[in-house]
Amino acid sequence: YSFKRRRSVEIKHGRICMLATMGYITPEVAGKFPGYLSPSSKLLFADVPNGLGAISKVPFLGWSQILAYAAFCEISAGYDADVNERTPGDMGWNPPLFSGNDPETKKRRLNAEIANGRLAMMAIIGMFFQDGLTGSAWGDWALYTDSPLRAFEGELGVQAPLGFWDPLGLSADGDLYSFKRRRSVEIKHGRICMLATMGYITPEVAGKFPGYLSP
Repeated sequence: YSFKRRRSVEIKHGRICMLATMGYITPEVAGKFPGYLSPSSKLLFADVPNGLGAISKVPFLGWSQILAYAAFCEISAGYDADVNERTPGDMGWNPPLFSGNDPETKKRRLNAEIANGRLAMMAIIGMFFQDGLTGSAWGDWALYTDSPLRAFEGELGVQAPLGFWDPLGLSADGDLYSFKRRRSVEIKHGRICMLATMGYITPEVAGKFPGYLSP
């Protein structure tokens, strides 16, 4: 039961994130609808920024409608019915273009949905993070002017396309001594590993020395 429950949650979150990811991308590519999003609030579609900035722009009634629709989808399909009575993710709706009677085709499409949902969950988190730092889901690193990592952008080893790559944030405190200490360790370890790599490859390609290693 626990596995089916988690699989159901994974599929549903994946579907939401696929929609959310497209919600980020589509306005940038195709533009926004003309006219009013909320006539009573005099809010145009064009007034709503893309990404996280939209949260504060959408009226309370708009969020109420979104939450009400989500609740309707869950309740009308029977809460947890996909876990208890059907298969995880089966909400009782069979889209004509995505369903079918062939078991292999259906299995392949369901696997594709799970894989695409997992990718979308990673994508939307990346977009949120990028948006929060730069103000745009595809924001240029140059826009994140407050980053403490900028103190090391001129150092040797900063290379495109990643620039100063520090995914664990070890240099986030901006401490110069700690940075230089880690850079020293990195270079020394790199030298050792280059020798070790060649030590693996060379005997396989060039052969070994004749005679005894230890007479």
